[in-house]
Amino acid sequence: MDHIYSPWRKEYFQRDKADPTCVFCAAIGKEDTPENLVLYRGERVYVILNRYPYSNGHLMIVPYQHCQELPDLPQDTLTEMICTASKAVRILEEVYHPHQGFNLGMNIGAPAGAGIAGHLHMHVVPRWNGDSNFITIVGQTRVLPETLEETYQRLKSAWEQN
Repeated sequence: MDHIYSPWRKEYFQRDKADPTCVFCAAIGKEDTPENLVLYRGERVYVILNRYPYSNGHLMIVPYQHCQELPDLPQDTLTEMICTASKAVRILEEVYHPHQGFNLGMNIGAPAGAGIAGHLHMHVVPRWNGDSNFITIVGQTRVLPETLEETYQRLKSAWEQN
């Protein structure tokens, strides 16, 4: 039997679940580097790569305001989120050329699948025809063709040029 290893996920599974620190709030105060994964900072939101992506280029748009309910965000923040999502789609199209497919969405609350339920965020996931293969469906595993560091460098450069 062949094995596929993803040791980089170990950090996530072994994290201290009792630690009340919000990873999105913590990222705000750190420098933009491949370790922090923050690609862009706007006035009310920032863009960060998903540390556990479904596909290369999977990013999230996160409001600076820590809240878990959509109605708690001011209109200006909501507007900036969707405008930033539009720019993200354009940049991802330029860099990755997905098959004109994207998933954009929010999982609001733990029952809806939010991994970080306390801080609302929007996912932007580029999709390709056939990107859900047997390993994803049967093995509950994703195989990505590039590292997060490579994804960060490619998207950071593209974001700065747009």
